[in-house]
Amino acid sequence: MKQLWYGGKIYTMEKEQETVEAVLVEQGKIIALGSFVELQTQADEFHDLQGATMYPGFVDSHLHILFQGEKLVRLDLSQARTAEEMLDLVREAAKNTPADQWLFGEGWNENNFPDKRIPTISELDEIRKAPILLTRICHHVMLGNTAALKNGGITEETVSPSGGEIGRDAQGKLNGLLYDKATNLVTESIPREGQSYIDSLVELLNFAIDDMLSKGLTGAHSEDMSYFGHFTNPLTAYNRVVGEKQHFRVHLLRHNAVFEEMMMANVEFDGPFIELGAMKIFADGALGGSTAALLQPYTDQPNNKGLLIQTDEEVENLVKLARQYNEAIAVHIIGDAGAEQIISAIEKYPAPTGKRDRLIHCCVLNEELIERMSKLPVVLDLQPAFVPSDFPWVINRLGEERLKNAYSWKKLLDRGFMCAAGTDAPIEDIDPLLSIYAAVERKKVGENHDGYLPSEKLTRFEAIKMYTYGSAQAICKEHERGLIKEGYDADFSIFDRDLFDGTSEDMLKAKAVKTVVAGKIVFERKTVN
Repeated sequence: MKQLWYGGKIYTMEKEQETVEAVLVEQGKIIALGSFVELQTQADEFHDLQGATMYPGFVDSHLHILFQGEKLVRLDLSQARTAEEMLDLVREAAKNTPADQWLFGEGWNENNFPDKRIPTISELDEIRKAPILLTRICHHVMLGNTAALKNGGITEETVSPSGGEIGRDAQGKLNGLLYDKATNLVTESIPREGQSYIDSLVELLNFAIDDMLSKGLTGAHSEDMSYFGHFTNPLTAYNRVVGEKQHFRVHLLRHNAVFEEMMMANVEFDGPFIELGAMKIFADGALGGSTAALLQPYTDQPNNKGLLIQTDEEVENLVKLARQYNEAIAVHIIGDAGAEQIISAIEKYPAPTGKRDRLIHCCVLNEELIERMSKLPVVLDLQPAFVPSDFPWVINRLGEERLKNAYSWKKLLDRGFMCAAGTDAPIEDIDPLLSIYAAVERKKVGENHDGYLPSEKLTRFEAIKMYTYGSAQAICKEHERGLIKEGYDADFSIFDRDLFDGTSEDMLKAKAVKTVVAGKIVFERKTVN
């Protein structure tokens, strides 16, 4: 059965403004490009775009799909603009949360509060005696009440673990905050086993993937393997959702905590749409919680350089372990000290032939680091939406001098780096159009200025290509994905308007009308009469 797609503008994304009139598809692959007249005689099935605009499939290069599913069903704290508003939301949610269940909240950000005040553990205790656990927007900081901390065995005498910190107030008392690896003390104490738990993961995956398909995403690179009990829990859920039901391309990174166990288990999947990826490593924390590792102290915190999650020796051992299995690494690096640590390890133990290491976020760099990176087989996995989220408060955190090589997407592209685009959802909004807007305008929607560090603005073509071809480069599949080209996978994102026409604000009005994976329509927007 040969399908012919026609009747709208079709961007190949191979060259700027390059379009074709029609695309012929067979068995999930593009077999020909050309005019409608010359291809129609070969087609058995016709798909008229009716004026819509088609692109290669948009792929989010970095997110956490199961956490995104949790965000869709948990208490949303992202819109709170004061500590009091945040507490009011928790207080209201507590009324509807059974006493034998945890109350989970997502997305608080004290940088949005005028006084930057974070609620205290005592304020949470006043709301509820049962556990409350509230995850900061960066997912590197959590705030819990006394019951949550006790559940994780945390008392006044508990020593902070390596790579993490247990927060305390000026008197040395627990304040409810947990940073990076200290969060594991609580999260790992939450029961995560049994069939009903796996069923809940299946539900989360379906919620998240349905939402992504509705936004035009045909795939995603996700990291979920070490947060939901034994790795077989999320894997079972993925097999049941993607393997049996959903046409959606999932590329799964494997956290270093479970990497070798997964390799030794020789994991297999049901269905063709799940792929295993690199070893995921966290080098440092995040700028919002002041845990990103910097070579020089934070400008607004002269005694703080952030946190390295592992020692240099531990990082080297992880990289060597990945190489023993002929695998690449994918590393979270926010600060320049985290970048320096990982680059040094990669220089000693480069990626296997035919593979690329992935450097994720790359928010704070310097000229020396960029030059060293340019000599390595790496792809940069960038999150454009970090700019409107982190500015303007990050200016005071980093200082003017470091901003020269901070969030420098244009500079990195112009230096020839392969760059992919993702959202780090649930950290940022999953909508790819918001990320593209952030890359192009470098400001929040509705703000009236020229953008933060405007010399780093991307063109719309550059930003969209990071979502298509760039995401394919991140997994060394640019020879078969990311373009509308003969021999490539028939993955298409189809919108009701041309994303290159009009203003950036006009682009945000676009809606995905169809999402196609391997030639199959997996989402179709219902028209309203």
